[in-house]
Amino acid sequence: MTLKLGFIGTGGIANAHLDNLTKIDGIELTAFYDLDLARAQKAADVHGGAKAFSNLDEMLDGTKLDGVYVCVPPMAHGDAENKLVERGIPFLVEKPLGIDRELPRSIGAKVKASNLLTSVGYHWRYNESATLAKRLLENSKAGMALGYWMGGMPMVPWWRVQQGSGGQFVEQTTHIVDLLRYLCGEVSEVYAAYALQVMGDKVEGTDVPDVGTVTLKLANGMVATISNTCLLPAGHHVGLDIYTESGILELRGDALNEITSAGRSIHPNVANPYFVEDEAFVHALRTGDRSRILSDYEDSLRTHEITIAANESAVSGQPVRLSE
Repeated sequence: MTLKLGFIGTGGIANAHLDNLTKIDGIELTAFYDLDLARAQKAADVHGGAKAFSNLDEMLDGTKLDGVYVCVPPMAHGDAENKLVERGIPFLVEKPLGIDRELPRSIGAKVKASNLLTSVGYHWRYNESATLAKRLLENSKAGMALGYWMGGMPMVPWWRVQQGSGGQFVEQTTHIVDLLRYLCGEVSEVYAAYALQVMGDKVEGTDVPDVGTVTLKLANGMVATISNTCLLPAGHHVGLDIYTESGILELRGDALNEITSAGRSIHPNVANPYFVEDEAFVHALRTGDRSRILSDYEDSLRTHEITIAANESAVSGQPVRLSE
């Protein structure tokens, strides 16, 4: 069965998915939409027979699509998802779901009501390290976790503006928040402190905080702290450390480091998690079996709400409780 897929947004993350999809049999990359028609046309030219569009309705109504990838900046979410839901077209959307709470909630309600097949780009879940950590945690009680996203500022204009990206915790560190949820359970309360220390002077127009720390209480009694910065001149530390009665689980992009009284074991990630994520979406489109999709829109909405609550806490100076 050949699947006809379209793309909304043709930037960097779209290209990562496109590279994966060209390696999967039975995929026809049919349509590309971008506000910049020249960029959409460039993507279409790479994939012979595809058509470029600068009008989204024309693409969705003029091309029979089995699924669509939504790869747009945070502030641009909403229109694409709503139009896909209206037409009943399954989609994979890149995180974050938006820059506020209301719009993703509205989309989530429509997705749930229609039972539309969706996937969200929380690719850390698809690492072998996450699967192994989940299994190890079944036999051990965790007490706390520490998460990190410590690096530099992505130099795309919308990222440095709060109304463009939602800030680092919403746009980037959301991966660590999601990994905490996936492995340790739901978050009940957050308290955040942010500051803009350096990048406001270094990069004109920057208003996103460049340092921040968020304390989280989990429903199971665990406590966690996730910190981030984007002021560093080089990447430093990205991951999640989980402290249990049996030892420590250090999750990184390349491996799980398991530390116990017997010593340290390193379990490397071998597969490309983006590829596994794309395979899961394609499998669901072909068969209707959604079991390989590890984060759909409904689930990812809970991660998104934690990051928005952290932003609100940083502004108010008060803890924010998450709804059940």
